[in-house]
Amino acid sequence: MRKTAIAVLVVLALCPVLFAQAASEETASFVASTSWTASYADLAGVDDIRVIAPASLRHPPEYELVPSDIVAIQNADYFVSAGYERMMAAIQEGIPSDHRTDIHISTGNTVENITAQADLIASYTGTEVRYQDYVDMIEEARSTVQELGLDSLNVFCQNMLTPLALDIGLNVSATFQGELSASQIEEAVNADYDLIIDNYHSPSAAPLDGLVDCPVIVWRNFPETVGRGALESMVRQNLDTLFSAVNQNPLT
Repeated sequence: MRKTAIAVLVVLALCPVLFAQAASEETASFVASTSWTASYADLAGVDDIRVIAPASLRHPPEYELVPSDIVAIQNADYFVSAGYERMMAAIQEGIPSDHRTDIHISTGNTVENITAQADLIASYTGTEVRYQDYVDMIEEARSTVQELGLDSLNVFCQNMLTPLALDIGLNVSATFQGELSASQIEEAVNADYDLIIDNYHSPSAAPLDGLVDCPVIVWRNFPETVGRGALESMVRQNLDTLFSAVNQNPLT
């Protein structure tokens, strides 16, 4: 991380031509660190968002800056991030700006948090929030979970996905994070879980496959796309995965 920050400083010191060229070109006024922070900005009503870490990355927070990213951030009017991205050390140390507004948000996919963070972004940008469709989708999912009796299931959930699981009414009885130890695997096998939810971006439940009788499904936190409705589309895909698992293997 320290090496990345030094590299940023070197680029800023030795490549003034890069910034001169950028000044003559149209640049995005709103830049986001990842597709996840960008999706919150989308719900805040922001359009034309440039995302630094490619949405196709398995774990976007690990992305490191390249010179074109430095130019984009330097020239942005707004930059939104969650603060835990690897790039943040380099940005804080080496990419100051007299006009850029840095917006730090909390990422956690609950309606309460998403609407609060979208409101926060909109308070800076003056845009009109557009998260009602997302709120309606979650309310519908909560009703479906209850109707199907899924709220009584014993769920083992990856820690970063717990906010969404709880938000739709699932009963998360235990969480995990990182590689499962032998004792955790043994505990999971003996716990008689009804459902296990793993994280696409940092998967670790694979050792349980074949050892447990319940379905193991995979959810995402970082949208695969950037633009209008990205977060809603991703969460809907997560929900479809859940309800498809129920249809194929009734859990109640």
